This record gives sequence, C-alpha cells and structure tokens, in this order.
Amino acid sequence: MPLLFPTQTTLQKIFATHSPVYRRSVQPESPMPSQKSQKDLFPAWSAVDDVKSKAGQLSHEAQKEVQKGVTHTAVTPLDLVKCRRQVDSKMYKGNFEAWGKIGRAEGFRGIYTGWSPTFFGYSAQGAFKYGGYEFFKKFYSDLAGEDLAYRYKTSIYLTASASAEFIADLALCPFEAVKVRMQTTIPPFATGTFNGISNITGKEGFAGLYKGLYPLWGRQIPYTMMKFASFETIVEMIYGYLPGKKSDYSKGAQTGVSFAGGYLAGILCAIVSHPADVMVSKLNANRQPGEAFGAAMGRIYKDIGFSGLWNGLAVRIVMIGTLTGLQWMIYDSFKIFMGLPTTGGAAPPPKKEISMP
Repeated sequence: MPLLFPTQTTLQKIFATHSPVYRRSVQPESPMPSQKSQKDLFPAWSAVDDVKSKAGQLSHEAQKEVQKGVTHTAVTPLDLVKCRRQVDSKMYKGNFEAWGKIGRAEGFRGIYTGWSPTFFGYSAQGAFKYGGYEFFKKFYSDLAGEDLAYRYKTSIYLTASASAEFIADLALCPFEAVKVRMQTTIPPFATGTFNGISNITGKEGFAGLYKGLYPLWGRQIPYTMMKFASFETIVEMIYGYLPGKKSDYSKGAQTGVSFAGGYLAGILCAIVSHPADVMVSKLNANRQPGEAFGAAMGRIYKDIGFSGLWNGLAVRIVMIGTLTGLQWMIYDSFKIFMGLPTTGGAAPPPKKEISMP
C-alpha cells in the first residue's frame, strides 16, 4: 500500500538544499542514447527509417521515369516528321515545311500527334531502363569484384544497359506500335492511346502490339548501350581536359557538362540505331497481318534499299541529341537536389598497401 506521507529521503532532497552546510554532489549526466542504440532498443525506429529510405528511392526512380516521358513528349513534333519521312521520303522536304503543312491541315494539335502513347510508353520504358541499369551495373560490378569492375568498366556499362533495355522494351513496344500508326496514318487511325490499343487488338489480337518487337530491340539495345557507355566515357574525358578536378566545379557547371556529354552521346546513339528505327516505322506501318517477320523485312528492304535505311537521319540526330542531353541534365539536377554526386565515370578503387614481411 503506498504511503500517504513523504518519506525522510524525499524531505531531505527538497529541504536540504536550503541548508548552509549542504553540499550538492554533482552527478555526471548519463549520455543520451545514440541513434544507433535507439534503433537497437526500438525496432520500430528502424522500420520507420527503412520505409522513409525506400520511399526516397522510389521517388528518385519515379523522377527518372517521368522526366523521360516528358522529354520525349516535348520533341513529339520532330518525331512526327521523322516517322512520316521514314515511311514516305517524298512527303516533306524539310521540318518547317512539314510543320506548316500539318498545322494548316490538322491545326496545332496535329503537330503533337502521338504525344499520348509517347508519354506513357517512354515513361514506362524509362522506369525499367534507368532503374534496371543501376541494378545491373551494381550486380555485374559485384560479380566482377572492385578491381576488375574498374578495369573493365565500359564492358560493365554495356552489359548492364543491354540487360535493362531488353526488359524495358517489353513495356515500350505496345505504345510504340500505337504511336507509329497514329503518326503515319492521315488522319490518325486512333484518337488516343487506349483507343489505339483497342483498335489494334480488335483486328490483329494481342500479338499486333508486339509485331515490331524484334526491330525495336535492334534499335533500342544498341542505342541504350551507346547512350550509357558513351555518356560516362565522354563526361570522364571532358573532366580530363578541363583544369582541376570535377569536385572543383560548381553544381551548375557539372550539369552543363552533363548536357554537353548527353548531346554528344545522343548523336552517336542516333547513328548506330537509325537503320533499325526506320525498320520499326516501316514494319508498324506496312507489315501485313500474318506476314512473317523475316519476309516483311526482306520486302521492305527491297523497296527502300540501303540508302532508305538512313531516311530522316538529320532530324533524328537533332531530336535524339536534344533528348539525351536534357535527360542527363535533368537526371543529374535531381541527383544534386537529393544530395547525390552527378554522373560521370567510376572513380578508381583505392590502392591497397602491401605490407612487407
């Protein structure tokens, strides 16, 4: 049963401080438990922090996903002219003539024909491409070990980007099929993305959405391999030519280097992937229902010849260079905002000291 009156010890603590003979002994304050010990004592603390960390990672990947869809959507007018000139090289003589004719015939909205499947398709592809690249780059680097990963870093960039793109194109292909058909049929065969998917599957089945998958792999895998490997190498070369170290430059200057490196990488991407890009446009526009893939490619190549595989290259260089430069600049700007270093080549591993016996 608890006492109703204070104990002697309690009275001493309260009133002894007023006595002139009282000496208060200073007790050292016990240190506050560190964050690590708090996490050990309270597992819920670690769980909350883990959720926050995972949310931050998801936000980072979502930013990359959306920025890829947005940048591709922004250059839809260039993509529209490029696709139509690939299908019919005599349709337009130049970009401005093409936009003028399209604007007069279809209005301003016509210049952005295909923006909806472009946004959805390249947002989905961007999620798998960027996230997959970071995953496979770490996966292959861990398999190789620190020293070999640095020595053969370009090979790791190439292998990681090819692995990520192989998966990403499975998400892109249905939207790419709708986009190309909308842009190469006058008037467009569909009013929007899902209407286009419904029209294709209604006439050709689900396989109709993937009839351009093989040439899409042939276009996108070399494109992505060149995009990641050449960008990392070009940025490393730029900092090699500039005075000082990368860390000596401001964050704004580093994003400028990212844009320049991305634009140069985009030019290389456009060149290596352009013949397959032409074939994707041709197959999605002209492949007959039930026609074998090899037979369709042989028929199209016989019609256009080797030179026809390069129709619209100049437009695509401008488009892909701008796209790639903006993507890397936005990507690195977001990394700076999150407190992460900008992209640009792997740092050499620390040298191991060999102790003499």
